[in-house]
Amino acid sequence: MSIGQAGERDLLEGMVDIQRNEISEILADLDDEEARRKLVPSLTTPLGLVKHATFVEKVWFHSRVANVSREEIGLPDTVDESFVLDAEDTVESVRAAYLAACEHSRQVAAAHELDEAFPWHGKQVTLRFVYAHMIQELARHAGHGDILVEQIQAARTA
Repeated sequence: MSIGQAGERDLLEGMVDIQRNEISEILADLDDEEARRKLVPSLTTPLGLVKHATFVEKVWFHSRVANVSREEIGLPDTVDESFVLDAEDTVESVRAAYLAACEHSRQVAAAHELDEAFPWHGKQVTLRFVYAHMIQELARHAGHGDILVEQIQAARTA
């Protein structure tokens, strides 16, 4: 069965996984220097985008859905900090951390129902909401990554 005929849960999981793959592919054709290249005034770099996506997986699934404190997971306090690159961050290490975070997110989500609710800013949101939010968040950042990679590839031939 294709994703177009899938049930709701398979559809949501499939769409999140499509976007996860797009995020992972941001780094597929970049070396470490290119992945760190800053092309916009913000902290956004290709490597930083993937590092941020790891943070997002951990905030939503590892912390919120799994009910583990952000401190226990070692998450930074702010979103901006999730884009900051450490000296030891490489294409290989950041991509591996992202793929591991995604796999853990799948395991966490598998233990919960779509209608199960989790705390978010004094409200409750369902796992269904988390999936929809992740699709939106990852798709936006994958688009950012596509533009940055296109600029980097164009500079190679200039």
